[in-house]
Amino acid sequence: MNGELFETNSERIVCAGMSRRLFLRTTLAGGASLLAGRAATLFAAVSASDNTTFSIGGDLPVNRLGFGAMRLTGEGIWGWPPDRENARKVLNRAVELGANLIDTADAYGPETDELLIAEALYPYPKGLVVATKGGQIRPGPGQWVPKGDPEYLKQCVDKSLKRLKLDRIDLYQLHRVDPKVAMEDSLGALKEMQSAGKIRYIGLSEVSPEEVERARKTVPIVTVQNRYNITDRKWENTLAYCEKERIGFMPWAPVGGSRGMTNVTLEKAAKDHGVTIYQLGLAWLLHRSPVMLPIPGTSSLAHLEENMAARKIQLSADEWRAIDALAGRA
Repeated sequence: MNGELFETNSERIVCAGMSRRLFLRTTLAGGASLLAGRAATLFAAVSASDNTTFSIGGDLPVNRLGFGAMRLTGEGIWGWPPDRENARKVLNRAVELGANLIDTADAYGPETDELLIAEALYPYPKGLVVATKGGQIRPGPGQWVPKGDPEYLKQCVDKSLKRLKLDRIDLYQLHRVDPKVAMEDSLGALKEMQSAGKIRYIGLSEVSPEEVERARKTVPIVTVQNRYNITDRKWENTLAYCEKERIGFMPWAPVGGSRGMTNVTLEKAAKDHGVTIYQLGLAWLLHRSPVMLPIPGTSSLAHLEENMAARKIQLSADEWRAIDALAGRA
């Protein structure tokens, strides 16, 4: 990665003249150094041996740090973005920076997010996976209502195919399990669309291990998309299940979403490493599990560059253990 420049809010770090085996590194004495201010930022060149990719379904390889397109819509995830040209630039730059997993949903906009992705990226680069979701309706800005009726879901798939200009959706996720509809009925409809060649793989969102196990009796499940980040680990049990079964885990709100991430000790650790708390949080997710597929979203080119630079952060096992312990402190 010769001469590749990554910028943070606090400093510029240039990785120059790196070989595949050599990277800039400063070793910390231990967890105490994080608080003593002696830690250093470690931006490393990605090597062939790094665990940077994951194969969805066993045969659909993606780079583990993807891009979530939800924030490219209007306020309240409603309507077109105020700067449509900027949104197209963000999508193209995400792909240029190596994000070949783009996450969206028919409810984002609604519809406008899928249309924008096709507008910006079609014809799609080889290897780009556009994952979308269906199963929620939008009465208005900021409002989300599950709708898992089989016929409705089949219509959703057909409409997403048309908006995205695809013959087949590589990954289609049930956006929410509708408490008014049996999961087997909702997934049965998606299975029909899969059998018809309109869907390659099926995933779930915001589910427990028991729900994933139940769903797999109807159709193979290759991904789970639950809220998860370094300061919010409610779905730790689902992640453990996904690790065991080699199911991709796509954490939404990987850097806190609209709530952000507020943690005084983590802020200090990030500052000591010369990165933002959000970069540290993304790097932690990638370190946390080989099945983790973070999809941070933004409408800012600068924030996109920051997010993608998190792939290059390399810390020792002791440093990660120290940071993991700090995450539990207010």
